[in-house]
Amino acid sequence: MKLNKPKHNLFRNGMYAVEGFIDIVKNETSFKWQLLMLAVLGTVAWILPIGFGYSSILFLSLFIPILAEVANSALERVVDLVTTDYHILAKQAKDAGATLVLLSLIVMVLIWSAVLLVAFKIV
Repeated sequence: MKLNKPKHNLFRNGMYAVEGFIDIVKNETSFKWQLLMLAVLGTVAWILPIGFGYSSILFLSLFIPILAEVANSALERVVDLVTTDYHILAKQAKDAGATLVLLSLIVMVLIWSAVLLVAFKIV
């Protein structure tokens, strides 16, 4: 079975990614909060009196929840495409996506805690 798929084009594929980003920013409040967190905590990561390596780890860890939020948004859209009716499997799929975001936030907090404890020689 051959799918109706356009030929690969680096520019076109890049534009699909930009369109996806714009759509998520417009339609997902949680993603906007993640971007705000990236801006605020990203600034904090770079102004803290710690080494470049520590700041880099803190800054990069902020992308973990953003990636999880993108995956969650995609999952929610696919579930909504399949059914608009209530179904337990649809609920479980959406709940799993929400769990992904929650776990990503927990991991980010653990990374920040560990890095700051080591950077400020508390442990």
